[in-house]
Amino acid sequence: MKLFKNRTVLGIFCIAVSLLICFAATPLVNAGLSKKATIVRFVKPVKEGEEIKRNMLQEVEVGGYNLPENVIRSITDAEGKYLKADVCVGDYLVAEKVSVEPAAENKYLYSLTGEKQAMSITISSFAEGLSGKLKSGDIVAVIAPDYLGSGETVIPDELRFVEIIAVTAKSGSDANTEEQAGDGKELPSTVTVLVRPEQSRLLGRLEAEGEIHLSLVYRGESTKAAQFIEVQDQVLDEMLEEENGGEENDTENVDGEKSYNADSGNSENENAAGTSGSGDTAGDREKESEEMNPEESETTESATDREEL
Repeated sequence: MKLFKNRTVLGIFCIAVSLLICFAATPLVNAGLSKKATIVRFVKPVKEGEEIKRNMLQEVEVGGYNLPENVIRSITDAEGKYLKADVCVGDYLVAEKVSVEPAAENKYLYSLTGEKQAMSITISSFAEGLSGKLKSGDIVAVIAPDYLGSGETVIPDELRFVEIIAVTAKSGSDANTEEQAGDGKELPSTVTVLVRPEQSRLLGRLEAEGEIHLSLVYRGESTKAAQFIEVQDQVLDEMLEEENGGEENDTENVDGEKSYNADSGNSENENAAGTSGSGDTAGDREKESEEMNPEESETTESATDREEL
C-alpha cells in the first residue's frame, strides 16, 4: 500500500491503465459495435395468417450489436411459412412470429390440391345442421327433400359420404373450435365441405331448389374417415365412366346411321344405273338384229301394210 502512496508509482500505473484502455479495450468495443449482420426485413405490410413470399422480404446488413439471437437471417428460412402476427414495413422477422403451418382457422384452405374443392352450404334451420353439433372431420350424408322436383326424399349417390372441413358462424369465425365454449359460443350458419366438381354442381342445385339436411355418418379416426371418402370416390368414378360410355355409344350409333344411309344411297344409284344400262342394251340388240336380217324386216313391214289394207 505504501507503494501506491508514492506519486511517481501511482502516475506510472495510471498511464499504463489508460494505455491499455485506449489500445486494447476500445478497439475491441468498436469492432463489436461495427460488426455487420444480415437480417430479413419486410418491404410491405402483411396480415396475420398470410403466407410469407419472397417479394415481401429483403435482406439487409445492419449492426450486429444487440440483435436478438432468434432473428431470421435468410429469406430462404422464412419463405413459405405463415405469420402469427401483423407486421409493418421495416419490421425484421424473428422465429416467434412465424409458423410452419397456417393458423387453425384457415388450415383446411391451404390443404387443397386442385382435385377437390371447398364449398359452403347454408344451414337455414337449427335441425338441418345436427343442432350445431357438427365439427371438422365429420363424415355426413346429404339428404335432399323433394329431390330435383321429384317429390321424393333421397340421399343422392354422389353425396352419401362427404367430409366437413369447417363449420362457420354468421360472424365469419369458425363455430366448432375448442376456444369457443360456454354461453358465448356461436351457432353455425354454414358448413364447408370438401367435394369434387360434380358433387359441388349437385350441391349448388340442391341448395338453390330446396332444402338440405345433413346426417352424421362417422366421427372418429381420420384413417377410418378416409375409407368412407375412398368409397365415395369409387362411386363417382363409376358414374363418370358410365356417362362417358353412354356418350361414346351415342356417337357410334350416329356414325353408324350416317354410314348406313350413305351405303343405301350408293346402292340405289347403282340399281338405277343398272336398269338404265339394261334398257339401252336391249335397244341396241334390236337394232343389231334388224341390221343383220334386212329381209325379215322387209317381210314384216309388207305384212303389216297388207293387214292395214
